[in-house]
Amino acid sequence: MQPCILSVATANPPYRVGQPEVRELVRLLFDQLPGIERLLGVFENTGIESRYLSAPLEWFTQEHIFAHKNQRWFEMALALSESASRSALQQAGVWPAEVGAVVLVSSTGLATPSLEAYLAQRLGLPPTATRLPIWGLGCAGGAAGLARAAELALRHPEQYVLLVAVELCSLTFVRGDLSKSNLVATSLFADGAAAVVLGFRPDAAGPWVHKGFSYLLPNSDQVMGWDLVPEGLKVRFAQSIPSLVEGKLGGLIQEGLAKHGLKPKDIQFWTLHPGGAKVLAAYQKALGVKGESLEAARWVLRHFGNMSSPTVLFVLARQMHLQRERKLGASSARSPGLLLALGPGFAAEGVLLTW
Repeated sequence: MQPCILSVATANPPYRVGQPEVRELVRLLFDQLPGIERLLGVFENTGIESRYLSAPLEWFTQEHIFAHKNQRWFEMALALSESASRSALQQAGVWPAEVGAVVLVSSTGLATPSLEAYLAQRLGLPPTATRLPIWGLGCAGGAAGLARAAELALRHPEQYVLLVAVELCSLTFVRGDLSKSNLVATSLFADGAAAVVLGFRPDAAGPWVHKGFSYLLPNSDQVMGWDLVPEGLKVRFAQSIPSLVEGKLGGLIQEGLAKHGLKPKDIQFWTLHPGGAKVLAAYQKALGVKGESLEAARWVLRHFGNMSSPTVLFVLARQMHLQRERKLGASSARSPGLLLALGPGFAAEGVLLTW
């Protein structure tokens, strides 16, 4: 028997903005960038209508030192993590004292003690709970975190595991960086948190979590990541990501499935991190993902943007909601699914599910 996803809950900061609002601000902030009017066209091609930020738009017109950004990250990330966690525990009917492990994923700020140490005490988790902080996996962190959380659940089947992914991508914005990478990042990235409760309940309706796979593409470290500059974490972002998905990564993902006796055509539930509209289109070409399988991913991208690691868990939450609406509960005959996200490395993280 495998651990089951008992609940998924999400949280976002209070500042909701429309894509046209951000576009006009970027026009002002990047007015010295050659070809700015042409480059602004990227905002219309993201598939995003609105998203949530950790500060009002006026905040981004000013320069901020790293220490101030990081303090804002710490306070907001902790608050959002607590909100999502309490909601997930309540939905699952799990008391904090029953949690034996907590995994926390984040790559947009720094804290020592790590963030889950503060979260565990706020929630009232047992002081003996295993704590696993994961940093640096970016957008792939939600998938990797789910795989690690499932492994911990298998080690301690009598307890529950709490997974939290929280990113405040907007707070990494560097005011003086007029690079195309920074402009593209402003068109995509947003802020949010997601929490997942895993445990063993034979009658649970949520998907079961099976083994995952990881692929690190050699010599691809320049595709995505952070550069540390005096102002903080400066985005490194290549435009070649969709072509990588169609080319090399598509084949590697097929290899990952083959190790578990599966082919892309066998997957009935695709839970995909929506890195952007072009990335979702690349999944369709590389893996034959049908358009209806991208419904949840497109919905999350449209309403929340790319929040890095929590995004694929937002998609998971949306899929579970749609399943409940369709009244498709637990069944003896389960269908295979794949939860998949890409991130810095450049790397793919996949987790096999059955629904």
